[in-house]
Amino acid sequence: MPEPLAGASQEPSRTSRTAFRFVLLVGVLSFFADFTYEGARGILGPYLALLGASATVVGLVTGFGELLGYGLRLVSGRWADATGKFWPITIFGYVVQMTSVPALAFTHTWPQAAALIILERVGKAIRNPPRDVMLSHAAGQVGGYGWVFGVHEAMDQFGAMFGPLAIAAILAHRGSYHEAFAVLLVPALINLALVGVARWLYPRPQDMESVPPSVDTQGLPRIFWIYLAGAALVAAGFADYPLIAYHFSKAGVVPGDWIAIFYAVAMGVSGAGSLAFGRLFDRFGFKVVIALTLISALFAPLVFLGGFWIAMLGAALWGIGMGVHESIIPAAVAPMVPMQRRASAFGLFTAGYGIFWFAGSAAIGILYDASVTAAIAFCLAAELAAVPIFIRVGRQYDADFLRTSASGHR
Repeated sequence: MPEPLAGASQEPSRTSRTAFRFVLLVGVLSFFADFTYEGARGILGPYLALLGASATVVGLVTGFGELLGYGLRLVSGRWADATGKFWPITIFGYVVQMTSVPALAFTHTWPQAAALIILERVGKAIRNPPRDVMLSHAAGQVGGYGWVFGVHEAMDQFGAMFGPLAIAAILAHRGSYHEAFAVLLVPALINLALVGVARWLYPRPQDMESVPPSVDTQGLPRIFWIYLAGAALVAAGFADYPLIAYHFSKAGVVPGDWIAIFYAVAMGVSGAGSLAFGRLFDRFGFKVVIALTLISALFAPLVFLGGFWIAMLGAALWGIGMGVHESIIPAAVAPMVPMQRRASAFGLFTAGYGIFWFAGSAAIGILYDASVTAAIAFCLAAELAAVPIFIRVGRQYDADFLRTSASGHR
């Protein structure tokens, strides 16, 4: 065999290894990011209450933070597309987020804590769209968009599982809230160090892009908007865990010291499931999204009506839903849009998704106060209403993108 061909045959393998190492490195730094902020989020409610905040204040602060955390992604996505400064914007977002959490150790009034809680969400909004675009560049080399986002989400959710458990252990040994926040400086610094290493080792992730998706439009195609409508319905029907935890406590279904463990179970299921979901999505397409949407919709009757073990099963199904929401649902966006509009698309998609999640959570909370049955009905109706939309999107997606992606991986 001529020497040039031998060299050419080795190049795809080398690029694939480089892309996979990049995905793993970003996954590890995300593990420490989630360890930091999810560890803190598990105790923010009690901490604000200790500082004298009312339940209304807690709801407004956390709700407004989530709204900004999703809504500002539209701005950061367009900023990244317009400037091409994916790494600087990502690094800036991580710095804002990772410094906000341990800084809570120095707060002594609820307005001080509230400002940092909101700032942490802003940092996440800044870094997510450009980071997701950089991850998407590796998809063609390592098996597909579902696998890349699935691996990343698995590392993400394992951090979200271990962070709250570590903080619970600190508090169980009679540590204070301030000490718990201070300890989170360690994973925060590890995260920032790894972000710097990733930037140094992979300054141009876009060079890993194999074959840009073929999309005949300069704007965002119609399939993207239809898909966003379906995803918005899924988000609206997906209850926040704080409301589920509130129900567990109010109904006496789950002992107080088990509520955090239920959350850890959900995060563990989400992380492990993301790996499998990503692989299945790359192979079978939107059939996987539809099936998992139907399965995860069952969380509502199980967590709100079940006893201890049924509620744990419901929490696990809620975790499956989280895995779907954070891995394969955004993964499907990348091949739908032109590469040069990808950050804007990610930002717009997650902003719309987050706004509907916020609105849906508010509606579920209001309905829950009136009737648990009404809250369950709303969750089921919103989730199931997305299925016909996903079926329609799936026909075009699987025909136009899945086959093209699969042929590009051979």
